[in-house]
Amino acid sequence: MLPIQVQTLTETLVLELTTPYTDKRPVYITGNFCKWYPDLEEYRMTETEPGHYTFEFPADAELPVPLEYKYTRGGWDQVELDRYGQQHPNRVLQEPHGLIKDQVIRWQKDSTRKSDLMPIIEVLSETFEIPQLNKKRRVHVLLPHDYYEEPDRRYPVLYMTDAQNLFGEGSPYGNWELDKALTELAKQDAADVIIVAIDHAGDDRVQEFSPYDSPNLGKGLGASFLKFVTDTLKSFVDEQYRTLPDRLNTGMGGSSVGGLLSIYAALMYPNIFGRLMIFSPSLWISRRIYFDAIHFFEPFETRIYIYGGGKEGDEMIPNIHKLQETLQNQGFGYKRVKIKTAIDPKGQHSEKRWGKEFPVALKWLFFEKE
Repeated sequence: MLPIQVQTLTETLVLELTTPYTDKRPVYITGNFCKWYPDLEEYRMTETEPGHYTFEFPADAELPVPLEYKYTRGGWDQVELDRYGQQHPNRVLQEPHGLIKDQVIRWQKDSTRKSDLMPIIEVLSETFEIPQLNKKRRVHVLLPHDYYEEPDRRYPVLYMTDAQNLFGEGSPYGNWELDKALTELAKQDAADVIIVAIDHAGDDRVQEFSPYDSPNLGKGLGASFLKFVTDTLKSFVDEQYRTLPDRLNTGMGGSSVGGLLSIYAALMYPNIFGRLMIFSPSLWISRRIYFDAIHFFEPFETRIYIYGGGKEGDEMIPNIHKLQETLQNQGFGYKRVKIKTAIDPKGQHSEKRWGKEFPVALKWLFFEKE
């Protein structure tokens, strides 16, 4: 066995880690540089943002070569695991300097804690190409908590807009807290759905999601955005994850103008989407939505959950009723379409209210028989 050499750093070694950020335990580095102690405070990583950690070794640190290390949550009963739930092998650096980027998918649970039912949150890409709009966008995937423990199982998929507002720390506008809702649903065996969450475009959000041109809002790019979901993103997700790719196991969901986009998805792509989650849709953007509902809706077997609140303006609830009546008046084939409308007279236009509605809608769309 070759002796371990010791090297004084000429260039700082920086470790960067990304990991699902529903786990609030701190992250530590351990290795042959600290006698493999798993929870030394001097090797605790700094959380730079949810799910992102960094640690910089001192410039004068004397590190063994090769450097071997692992990540822990504070003990050997809380060490990093591979995607199959097995012990991750030691990470090895033959040249311990520069910037090293790592990822941990799963963690061993503290034996004193209850079973963790939180979904696994992965970043599919920080810069996913949207060729239809010549843009790039961050995309997250929320997996059932036991996804990697069930290697033969496949899951339905729900595509959702406005990822910044859905889970983790949320946004200045609020947070649906989907991660917490899915944890509770897992206790009821009603969380076995893969959720693909796409970031919105910030100041261009309304324009990007709206499928219609508007004198006040400009050209609507929603049709192109949906092309991205159907033609680019879906095929990539189906290839990377164990999905059920048929239309009855594929959904689209969103709120406000994202809700309008989800309606448009139902009308224009009934061959792809069979489950629609539509919260507080911005039907005011264009009356053409009702025309499209008459002329383009093909009543395949479909489930549509529509929610609206009485505190969202005078037109919200009347517009929702008009949309439902328009769909119902199609007549032929309508029995194959189930629409559930939920109205909250005191409901406001907010992430918090949509988060409250989410578990009810998800259960009805994917798990209830009626």
